[in-house]
Amino acid sequence: METKTAAKKSPAKKTTPAKTSAKTPAKKNAAKSLEDLFEDSLKDIYWAEKALLKALPRMMKNATSEKLKTAIDKHITETEGHVERLEECFKALGKKAQAKKCDAMQGLLDEGKSILEETEPGAVRDAGIIAAAQKVEHYEIATYGTLAAFAKVLKEKDCLKHLLSTLEEEKKCDELLTKVADTNLNSKAM
Repeated sequence: METKTAAKKSPAKKTTPAKTSAKTPAKKNAAKSLEDLFEDSLKDIYWAEKALLKALPRMMKNATSEKLKTAIDKHITETEGHVERLEECFKALGKKAQAKKCDAMQGLLDEGKSILEETEPGAVRDAGIIAAAQKVEHYEIATYGTLAAFAKVLKEKDCLKHLLSTLEEEKKCDELLTKVADTNLNSKAM
């Protein structure tokens, strides 16, 4: 009699789907309305602009390209205006201007400081400064665009006007930085 030995099958392991999207509980003071989110976001960008005002002079001091120094100097003046416009937004909302640490801007500023430490003065550092500055500009463009959309829905006309003005300046600064990089600066960095 011939016996067949059946291959032992190991029991199938039950796999559970990875928990990739666990819900995050909200903090006690979490935004409950678009108005709350708008105000909280204004506090973030207010902190970001004030922190940027402290960082820009260091960038300008470390730049060697006169065109880059001029662009940064111009943006310092514009950033002072951005802070004033944000204060006007808080005033229009009947709120005191208040800053809340912006982790995103802190990360971008830390990265910019690292770029200064990790590059030799000259065209390479200038290219790094432009790269860091454009990351900041892109963050600000995204933030002001979002805030303008919130202000429009919330019918905050004064805020909307101020936010759109700042958004345009941020876009122009980004374009100027691209032009400075394209005027042989990146080629010199090779």
